Amino acid sequence: MNDMIEMAIDSIRVSLMTPQRIVILREMDAERYLPIWIGVYEAEAIVIALQEVEVSRPLTHDLLKNVFGALKARILRVEINALRDDTYYSNIIVEANGRILNIDARPSDALALAVRANVRIWVTPDVLDVAGIIPEEDIRAEEEKPAPTVPPQEIEVSEEHLSVFEDFLEKLDRDKESGDDQPQG
Repeated sequence: MNDMIEMAIDSIRVSLMTPQRIVILREMDAERYLPIWIGVYEAEAIVIALQEVEVSRPLTHDLLKNVFGALKARILRVEINALRDDTYYSNIIVEANGRILNIDARPSDALALAVRANVRIWVTPDVLDVAGIIPEEDIRAEEEKPAPTVPPQEIEVSEEHLSVFEDFLEKLDRDKESGDDQPQG
């Protein structure tokens, strides 16, 4: 484990193209990120734990944490240790009866459990070398610069530029007259 890199959950993002979510892990004290596609329910389980939302009955990951506790097993950490054929692999590292156990798990489930157990998340350097993302310097610099402003007297608008809007507005007027703007039920 000495060569592993500690990560934290930075955010969970929504894909506009699919129903899946992306959990973004951020390297501690660095600008490297690791995006991992996860399912909607797993994302919800992580968000509920991160936001410390009280639920009336234990969810699956709460149940798993409770089972570990009832068996006097201690969750030590979560490791994301491989990436093969676009699939991440991870382990939940548990201490039980004086033994260290590596329990194979999907990263989304391991992360949901890590948040609940308040344990660290580690990633192998190999995984980060292949799938880690470092924001480019010029993109960060652009984000930090204020947008240039153009004095109003320097803006020139020709009728040719406005003709696009004119055509669009005419089409809207025709649609309104023909009743096409009514909601379909």
